[in-house]
Amino acid sequence: MKRIYDFSRKPATRNYTIADLKALKGSGRKLSMANPADNDQIRACVEAGIDLFVVGTDQMEDLRRLAPSHFAGAGSTWAQFGSDDDIVAHAFEAMRRGADMYYTLRSFDVMERMAREGIPVQSHIGLIPTFSHHCGGLRAFGRTAAEAMQIWETLKRMEDVGVFAVEAECIAEEVLQAVNEKTAVVTFSLGSGPHGDAIFSFVADVCGEASEEEKPPKHAHAFGNVGRLHRQIHEERVAALATFHNEVAGGTFPYARTNIGMLPNQEEMFLEALDKWVPAHR
Repeated sequence: MKRIYDFSRKPATRNYTIADLKALKGSGRKLSMANPADNDQIRACVEAGIDLFVVGTDQMEDLRRLAPSHFAGAGSTWAQFGSDDDIVAHAFEAMRRGADMYYTLRSFDVMERMAREGIPVQSHIGLIPTFSHHCGGLRAFGRTAAEAMQIWETLKRMEDVGVFAVEAECIAEEVLQAVNEKTAVVTFSLGSGPHGDAIFSFVADVCGEASEEEKPPKHAHAFGNVGRLHRQIHEERVAALATFHNEVAGGTFPYARTNIGMLPNQEEMFLEALDKWVPAHR
């Protein structure tokens, strides 16, 4: 555990620092990375030993309370802010709240501006769901030599403007292996094979939370079956609510054991007083 000052200049500790992640490149050691969406998931990720987190900026206070020493990134969606100034301001806010890096899909100019200010910038290569309109839908990337070279050129451009890390999503594993050896940028592989510096997956996918109607993506592997438990909880909830409704409709609920009674002899005194009561002001 490393002693640091965080980006709001508060004393803190971290399991990994920016320098640690850079130094892990080429070491053969792989880190796990996940995206806990609420406090229960944060606790579960901590107890499970997950190395790196990525969360929403509005989660940072809770995350730092529940996982004060975990490396955690935050960020924003592409359309969340209109101006460059707004997104840079949000990046500073995320870092003040305790983030260790900031994720953005915005222009190279914005990435470079943040990096010049000392913000560890994370971006995205390969499949970017936000831009799936441009590429004809959700699909794999880098399966042809020409597209693989485009990935490399984009990654090098990001490296040149100071990007620290990228999420590499749905890239052919041979491509990520080749480019990862030629860049200082830290790579988080999501559906791009084992050659990223960290292996990222969504908590919902890892835990098997997809409904029976949903078709998980190819890269999703369920190590559990939380979806089954969710379905059981839903069925139990429906059954309990239906029984409550039927008991109310039938006049049998509330049950005598759930009701509250007056103390001994108090009912008679109350009823007598009630019969004699007259309003103070007519």
